[in-house]
Amino acid sequence: MVEVKVDHSKCNGDSICVDVCPVAVFELQEVPEYPDEKKSVVVDNDACIECRACEVQCPTQAITVTE
Repeated sequence: MVEVKVDHSKCNGDSICVDVCPVAVFELQEVPEYPDEKKSVVVDNDACIECRACEVQCPTQAITVTE
């Protein structure tokens, strides 16, 4: 099973992952640890097709896709 993770300490909230993901795995949301900014959140891990576009395009390398 594929697991998609976002390191919120690295995420800059630029929404590139939201834009490049063909199956809507991510959404920008407020997270408790960072109340003043939105971060990428995995909302549908099961939809991931392992294209890794999110990993490649993330400028801060905040996303990992593992099996």
